[in-house]
Amino acid sequence: MPKIIVLPHEELCPDGAVLEAEAGESVLDVALKNDIGIEHACEKVCACTTCHVIIREGFDSLEESDELEDDMLDKAWGLEPESRLGCQAIVADEDLVVEIPKYTVNMVSENH
Repeated sequence: MPKIIVLPHEELCPDGAVLEAEAGESVLDVALKNDIGIEHACEKVCACTTCHVIIREGFDSLEESDELEDDMLDKAWGLEPESRLGCQAIVADEDLVVEIPKYTVNMVSENH
């Protein structure tokens, strides 16, 4: 069973975490079911960047991002070559090391 190693994040996961994952689950769903509250303003439909994560290890085990995800990622804060949307990054058979960026761009909450 693959693991997702979440690097420490000051607010969401101060000590980091090692999470059990099932192949076929999204990085976001695994984090949420383990009480790591990654934002997901669009309810996981690839219409925002709030669940942006950086895959530090295991990136090549993920399926390639599609054009819609790439277009969304272009708007993400702190974009890196290994950036993915957590709702679209589907766990395969390899462990992943994931960094949650310090900031997120949430158009919904920032426009109120």
